[in-house]
Formats: sequence, structure tokens, C-alpha cells
Amino acid sequence: MRTVDGTKPGRTFDGIGAISGGGGNARLLVDYPKAQRRQILDYLFKPGYGAALQMLKIEIGGDTNYTDGAEASHMHTRSTVDCNQGYEWWMAKEAKKRNPNIKLYGLSWGAPGWIGNGNFWSQDMIDYLMSWMDCAKRHNLTIDYMGGWNERGYNVQWYAKLKQTLKAKGYATKVVAADEFNWSVADHMATDPVLKSAVDIVGAHYPCGYMGDYKACNSTDTAKALGKPLWSSEGGTLPTDEGAASVARALNRDYIDGKMTGYLNWPVIAALYPNLFFSKAGMSVANQPWSGAYANQPWSGAYHIGKTTWVTAHTTQFTRPGWRYIDSASGYLGGNRDNGSYVSLKSTNESDYTTVIETMDAAEAQTATFTVTGGLSTGHVRVWATNLKSGRSSDWFVRRPDVTPSNGSYTLTLQPGYLYTVTTTATGGKGTAASPQRAALKLPYADTFDVPATTTSPKHFSDMNGAFQTVSCGGGRSGTCLRQMAPQTPIRWTDEPHNSPYTIMGDGSWGNYTVSVDTMLKKSGSVEVLGRVNRQAKNNNGLNAYHLRVSNTGAWSILKSDTSWNFTTLAAGTTSALGTNRWHTIALTMQDTKLTAKIDGAAVGSATDASFTNGQAGLGVMGYETHQFDNFALTPGTGSADHVGAVPSGLSGMCLGTEGGSDADGTPVQIWDCDGTGAQVWTWVNGELTHKGKCMDVSGAGTAGGTKVALWECHGGANQQWVPQSDGTLKGAQSGRCLDVPGGNASNGTQLVIWDCNGGANQKWTLP
Repeated sequence: MRTVDGTKPGRTFDGIGAISGGGGNARLLVDYPKAQRRQILDYLFKPGYGAALQMLKIEIGGDTNYTDGAEASHMHTRSTVDCNQGYEWWMAKEAKKRNPNIKLYGLSWGAPGWIGNGNFWSQDMIDYLMSWMDCAKRHNLTIDYMGGWNERGYNVQWYAKLKQTLKAKGYATKVVAADEFNWSVADHMATDPVLKSAVDIVGAHYPCGYMGDYKACNSTDTAKALGKPLWSSEGGTLPTDEGAASVARALNRDYIDGKMTGYLNWPVIAALYPNLFFSKAGMSVANQPWSGAYANQPWSGAYHIGKTTWVTAHTTQFTRPGWRYIDSASGYLGGNRDNGSYVSLKSTNESDYTTVIETMDAAEAQTATFTVTGGLSTGHVRVWATNLKSGRSSDWFVRRPDVTPSNGSYTLTLQPGYLYTVTTTATGGKGTAASPQRAALKLPYADTFDVPATTTSPKHFSDMNGAFQTVSCGGGRSGTCLRQMAPQTPIRWTDEPHNSPYTIMGDGSWGNYTVSVDTMLKKSGSVEVLGRVNRQAKNNNGLNAYHLRVSNTGAWSILKSDTSWNFTTLAAGTTSALGTNRWHTIALTMQDTKLTAKIDGAAVGSATDASFTNGQAGLGVMGYETHQFDNFALTPGTGSADHVGAVPSGLSGMCLGTEGGSDADGTPVQIWDCDGTGAQVWTWVNGELTHKGKCMDVSGAGTAGGTKVALWECHGGANQQWVPQSDGTLKGAQSGRCLDVPGGNASNGTQLVIWDCNGGANQKWTLP
């Protein structure tokens, strides 16, 4: 029996939130159609509808890559302030519109290079942050919390100065430190009164472990003894559906194990392109069914609200910051963490309470009895439940029959793999808005940059380094053009060897097409168009893409880059000098394996390469230069530009197909006589083979030889990622084994498996 005693409160609950930043993870949301954008924002922030987030951490942009993208600074140079840069102000205002009580938290990952001559821990950085706070005020936003430098240590005197400056300027903003992977700042605070006085909240990242099961979530005795709130100031980094169980554990166990009273999930939404490394992590996803919510198809409006949203709702919809934990009613079921955990919180009205129970690891059903006392309501309680073992959204966040206590006690039967909320509050609700279907972004496509987008970034463009902003054209041209704004190398967070600004856009299924743009070099240097942009490595440490690079001297080259930023020159030459402050047109045509470069309409050279068959387009500059672009255009080539078609096997006359052409989850992937029917139509994009929108999947994420391959809802897991090899085989990203026709059995209906790679005909495939 567990006693929910209102006279024995524990620590004060600070809230559950998420992070917009640390890598452009929310970039595409602002470009969504208004209807779907509103629906997604409601699912994230609206009380009683979805995740109902109580805190939002936003990135303080610095013109440099922070994981999967760069966010624009409000001060590209010391002498200019532009409070309308980026999309974080927009995000914060939309959050406040839905929940006026949401708390905002600002944090830097990097900073413009002019700051402190490259020293983050400088007076320049303090001044920069105060300028950012002034921008927040102009947007009618209050910043409740501020941190230092994300995951890059701390400086005692700098934090003391930050606190002093905030107070001097009249800000009640609380300081969080050190946003690191450990609690070392707490040890320092315990012996240093200057640091202890400067820091209001101790925030650590991933106290339950990084991208794991989150079964244990510890802080330290020293941290607990400081008398300061302790937060998991970054957690998550997990796919929205598969990672939901981990988040369910963490939201309870952060407090039970470590007395942490705040949790921030990274990221708030996976609104970034699917070829980027962390494209499947977040609260929600726009376009694919993986994260808390995904949103990576702004042209179609497609999105997915995943399990992590509803895991979060189990706490946020039935609590408020300022409530108090009840330690006597928080712990492990039966004293065994494998049975699950529970936490209870009481309202500031001293009557209402909420208990959240998770049974992620329980092996069987169990009962739990609760006795309510200490002035808390003994009336009926409302019960909400989520079956985290189910892939059906109808089993997530479901209102169950109310329970009426008898003599202040009630008993629940708890099923394994569930999350429950028991509450006396009358809040709670599940949004009903539905996503439209996915659709490709069709070619031709053009952008003159004259039509304003929602932000100063052009529609669909996502910056990976630098800051590409629409401004008045230079070089005697009227209208609006795109300019790279950062004039010097920033203080960086990532360590990629190719540290040059570029921006990407579009659909990864594009195959044969031409990307062209007008460009003006402001001074000596080089610009690029990018094509067939494919996989980007973690923290931008490489990119599969073709580049046409052109210099003001007239030197040009067609290059290929890989996911380690190795560049291979495929063709090069020199044409008439382009000069500076003059407009020219450059274009790269990709038709099957032929790559052709044009400058001002004249072909200057070509190359043949078969490394990349499809991908997005982009623009770039070499080094941090402020060159301009205009009249961006994509025109389709001939042939299978969308990489859709049959996948022939190395076994003569046999093609990849599904049983009966079905797209149901679990449908066996087979070989069959090539017949050109819809059952044999596949799409190859960014390492995934899809049929009717479902992915070729290694069943149960198995890695053993002989594990069967079937069709399944796409979730971005490694068991749905395939790496083409030079010998024609397809290697599973998770298992390292190859897609295989078992025993070379060339019979119709033979289900495929994974097997040790041997290069045999039964393991060879021709992608569309």
C-alpha cells in the first residue's frame, strides 16, 4: 500500500519542456501550410490537447552548425542588431499564444566570430546576451532562464558577471549551469560561494544515459545538498515512438533517483530534412512516423504525432509548475525498479493530486493500492492510460473509467508496458487533427527570393553553416536576393573539417535534374551549387553530394564530397573571369551518371560518376564570405527522376516485391518474376526502400543471419536503413548483413532475409 499524504511534500516541480535548437531541428515547421502548422503547434503547446509543454528552451543563434543545422545570429557583426533573424522568436510567440504560462529558457551553442576575438567566456558575450534579451523584450517575451555555453564547460567569473548584469538590467531571469554531461558544476558550487550565488538551477544533460533505456537517472549527493533545483536540462535524442518508453521512465525516475524537478526533451520536433543525422528524434515529427512529432515535408503538410507526445501528456496535462512532489507516494512498484515506477504530485490548491505510473519493464500484470490522506481529495479519480507496446495511436492516451476510492483507498490493476495517470483534476484531452498524406515536391521548382517567406530565410531552405538571409540585391540588380550574412568564422560548437556556409532544400527523391542560380561574388572567393545532396554525417562532419564550385577568377570544378568531407575532383578547368560585383549564372546538370557544368549558359565541362543517384539541391560559399544569389531554379531531366521502379535481383528475371502487393505492416518482402505490376514498385531515397509508403524492415530489429525481411511503417530505425555496396549488394545498417534470397531459391514467393555478405547473385540488387 502506498500513502499519498498531502502533509509531506517533497521538492517543487518546475515542469517538463523541450528544446528548439541545437541544430536547426525546428527549421521546416515555420514553412508548413498554415493549417497544418497550427495543428502541430497545438499538439506541442496547447493545454489539454497534446504534449502541453510547460517549458521551451530556445537557441540563441550564432551562425554556426550545432548538430543538424545553423541558426542565424541577431548580430552578424558588432555594429548591427536585427531582432527579426531566425525562427525562434516566432516559435516562442506561438508557444506563448497557446500557453501564456509556458517558461522560456535561452541557451547558446555557438556565437559570431567577432565576440571576444573568438573567446566565448568574454564581456562581449555578456553584452551579446543582453542584446538578445532586449530583442526578447521587443517581441513581448520574458526569458525566465538562461544558460551559458551548451556542453562546453563553465567559467566561474563569467557566470558571476552574467548574474550581476541580469540583475542590474532589471531581469529576474534565473541562471542555469552548466548544461554538461555530468554534475561537476555542483561539486564546484559546493566549495565556491561565488559560483553558488551565481547559479540558480543546476542543469545536467542525459542523467539517465545517452540514447539508452533510461532505467536509472542519478544525480549526486552533493548536488542534492546544494538547496538548488536540479534539472535534466537535456534528455531524449530518441525516435518519437521507439524512444517513448525510455522517456516514460525518465520523467518519473529523474525525481525518484536524482531529485530532478525539471526535464527538457531534445528536440521539440524533428522538423528537419530526413537525410540529416538526428532527423528522427524529438517530441513530434512532421512527415514520418518516428519521433514525438516529425515535420519534414512542408510542401505536403504531412506530419506525425508520436508516442513521446502522449508520454509527456501523462504528466503535463495533469500538473503545473509549482506543484510539489510527494515523496511517500513516489518510488518503485514493489520496491523493484523492474516492476515500474510511480510519482505523485499535489496541487497548490492543497486538494488535487496526480500520480503517474509506468510499467515499462514489468513481466506481468500487478495491482497497486493507494491511500489518500493529509487533506487531499478522496473523491473519484480519473484514469488515463497508454499502451506503449502498441503501434496504434488509438491505444495512446486513452481515458479509462473513473475510480472511486473507498475510505480513501483504491486499487488499480496495472498491465505491463503501460503508462497510467490517476488524477483528481478535470483537465486532459486528446487532439483529433490529422495529417494529410505525404507527397513529393515536384519539379520544376523556382524561387526568385522576391516573395517574402514567414522568416528572413527563403522557403524550404535549411542552413547547415552560416546564415542565408533575403536582402536587397547588390551589383546594380533590383529586387530581393539571398545573401550569406556571417562575415567571419564563428565560435563553433561542431568540429567539421569543411567549415563553409551552405544551405540545402527539397526532396531527397530527385534524381535527374539541373540546379541553377544567378550569383554575385562580393569579393574574391568561390560559390557553389549542390546537387543530389544525400546523407549528412553527425554534427555536419561530412555530406554525400555533388558540387559545382566557381571562383571569381573563372576557375571551376565539379566535385564529389562524402560523409567524412573528403572531396574528389571529377572535372576542373578555367573559363573567363567572373570578377566581383557582377552577376553570372551557374548550373549543374545531373543526368544519370553524367554531370555537366555550365557558366552563363555555356557548357564548360563534364564528368561521369555513379556515386549518388538522387538527393536535394543547395547553395554554398567557400569560407565566411557575403556573396549573393538570385533566381534559384530546378528543372527536371529525363528518365526516372524520382527513383521509383522495380528492383531486379541478381537472380535472372526475379524482382523485389511484396506478398500480394500489400502495404500492411508485416507483409513479407519476396522475390517474384519481374512483371511490372504495382507490387514491384519501390522508391529508393536516403537509404530506405519503400513500397506504398512503407519501409523494407528487418523484422524485430534482428541482427542474426536468417532474420526475415518484411514491410513495416517507416520509423527511421537502423533496421530500415540499407547501404549500397560497390558489388551490388545491400548491407543492413544495423546488422552489417546483406539482403539475401535464402539459398538462392529463385521461386516465386521466397521471403528475403539478411545473411552474411558474400557477393553472390542472390545478394545483388539493381536500385531504381
